[in-house]
Amino acid sequence: MTAPLLETRGVWQRFGGLIANSDVSISVDRGEIVGLIGPNGAGKSTLFNLIAGVLPPTQGSIIFDGEDVTKLPATARCARGIARTFQVVKSFESMTVIDNVIVGALIRTTVMREARRKAHEVLAFCGLDARADVLANQLIPSEKRRLEVARALATEPKLLLLDEVLTGLTPTEAQTGVELVRRVRDTGVTVLMVEHVMEIVMPLVDRAIVLDLGKVLVEGKPADVVRDPKVITAYLGDRHAVSA
Repeated sequence: MTAPLLETRGVWQRFGGLIANSDVSISVDRGEIVGLIGPNGAGKSTLFNLIAGVLPPTQGSIIFDGEDVTKLPATARCARGIARTFQVVKSFESMTVIDNVIVGALIRTTVMREARRKAHEVLAFCGLDARADVLANQLIPSEKRRLEVARALATEPKLLLLDEVLTGLTPTEAQTGVELVRRVRDTGVTVLMVEHVMEIVMPLVDRAIVLDLGKVLVEGKPADVVRDPKVITAYLGDRHAVSA
């Protein structure tokens, strides 16, 4: 049996008297699209930060591709194959789109010509090649979301962490985003995504993990998760139970 690409083992994160994550143990298999869902304050963003290496857990361990990376900084984890986007877009606004993506590509090469080639390749994949030479601050919100994905993909990740990449988009834009996520997975990249747009994310993911009050409440196939009484009570509401 193949080992998971990512595991968190008994992870706790405390901020003074606040417990953001409580004994969280999850796994993500290679090639999966896994959805991490839950109400505001459930601990999703904190868990993303722990996986990405923004801060170390108070307790527990994080295993990536067979290696304990718990004490490694974010830069080292990125070099090992963990990339992420941010809920609040963090593009370099005064730089061009292509230069934003080159920043990501320079994780893998110090040769600028190769970094630029990789950046153009990723922009084409994300549907932003026509916008390569405009400033990032000229992009519309949906394009900025795709720029986040492009910059992350330029690091050549094994695992892509998507933080609400479909939030705030029109239905058409969101569907374009869904297709992009599927194409990312088709290239061999595993995806773990935080998302609140349930009608979109549930048909997209292979498996859903629900956090509530910092703990894993339920995990399983999307169709099973949306019918679980604990999930309905904690988050989804009756209309999801009826439509599931």
